[in-house]
Amino acid sequence: MIMALTIGVLVTGAVYLIQQRGMVRIVFGMTLLGHAANLMLLTGGVGAWRGEPFPDRTSLADAADPLPQAFVLTAIVIAMATTTILLTLSALGHDDDTDVVEPVDDNITDPIATLGRAAEKGVRG
Repeated sequence: MIMALTIGVLVTGAVYLIQQRGMVRIVFGMTLLGHAANLMLLTGGVGAWRGEPFPDRTSLADAADPLPQAFVLTAIVIAMATTTILLTLSALGHDDDTDVVEPVDDNITDPIATLGRAAEKGVRG
């Protein structure tokens, strides 16, 4: 029950952060979603009522399946590399289009439209 609650809280936090506008929040949301997926893989491995995965300590009928643990270890390494790359890109990005720029003329009908890079140069396109 605690594992299911933890996974639910992580997924809820991830969905909330992914829906935000800032790049760093999206990266943190994706990281939380990765952690929730890892916990889901470990929960699916059903290690609670199994023995150790070593055949010299337990019989093969009672040994735990090491495959979910290997999947999670691989997923952790990939998620760490992906998070590092995304945080680096978000730190280097200057024009992430998060500032709301007031329109130059009043003919814009879309209230969500932003001017993007054209706003700095004064170009309307």
